[in-house]
Amino acid sequence: MGLLSWLVGGNDRKLAESQYAGRESASERAARKRRASRERSIAKEAAKAERWEQQDRRRFGGGR
Repeated sequence: MGLLSWLVGGNDRKLAESQYAGRESASERAARKRRASRERSIAKEAAKAERWEQQDRRRFGGGR
């Protein structure tokens, strides 16, 4: 592959099969990051809700 081979074009499929084989695509990486962010967000909100519930129970005597 020469220095200016990208100018010629038309070899995207060959590049994908050889040079980029086994690598994560940009869209796959973005999707993975979105999923991880969402999972962190859900865990954070669940912990926040649990803290609120514990405070509420202490405040009102555990529902007695």
